[in-house]
Amino acid sequence: MRLGGVCVWDRVPETTREHVLRRLPVIEVWGIGPRVTKHLNAMGIFTVADFRDADPVHIREKFSIVQMRTLLELRETPCIPLEEEREIKDQLIYSRSFAEPVTTRDGMEQVLSIYAQMASTRLHRHDREAKVLTAWAMTSAFNEDQSHQPAATVALPGYSTDPVVLTKAARKLLPKIRPGTRYARAGIVVTELRLVGAQPMFKEFVSAHEAKHIGPLLEQIKHEHGPAAIDLGRAGLRDGPAWQMRRNMMSPRYTTHWGELLTVKAA
Repeated sequence: MRLGGVCVWDRVPETTREHVLRRLPVIEVWGIGPRVTKHLNAMGIFTVADFRDADPVHIREKFSIVQMRTLLELRETPCIPLEEEREIKDQLIYSRSFAEPVTTRDGMEQVLSIYAQMASTRLHRHDREAKVLTAWAMTSAFNEDQSHQPAATVALPGYSTDPVVLTKAARKLLPKIRPGTRYARAGIVVTELRLVGAQPMFKEFVSAHEAKHIGPLLEQIKHEHGPAAIDLGRAGLRDGPAWQMRRNMMSPRYTTHWGELLTVKAA
């Protein structure tokens, strides 16, 4: 049965389900990629039904416990529990590799602005605020001639989620950036976290931006108009920076994103 583009598998007749599983190649199983598929084919396992009917102990010995659990799930034996979003406790990290090296301070300033604001978004999402920010960058491990890993740790004026405060703190890394060096990755780490609204022991500093609720306003605009609708400083320059990680080959998020749910039609 198909409801709103989602196949309710339990309501599909058993004969139809069996027909579908015997036609689907095993690579269509979530978590089984080309390399595992090649080994499975060599074992005579070509379809999802073949994989389901295989010996689970043998699959575990040849591959891993993950593949065995996937096989058991296909037999309707629950063994992969759904995971809730991880709760952050001691630190929050936002880090990405670049599609193309960043070689200028202006380019790194844009990187740090975007990453600091993404860290702010995640702090808001988890209802946390931070007291310390560390910004870092690094060259590729294969670039031994220009090896460089600068970092800057900044104690914020007070506990904060304010994107303006975090962005200013992240820019403390810029004087350590060597123009011409090919940086391959950068990141933001915020530590000394606490719940927003936790009772302070003393009167704390509140930035002018936080007093005007700039952070929540930015989050509201992004929620209503999309993540690229507004940003601060160089992060607002949306001309498709060449360094941004390319995700053309990213696997579809069938199980974690409503907009990418797979539509299945049973004849």
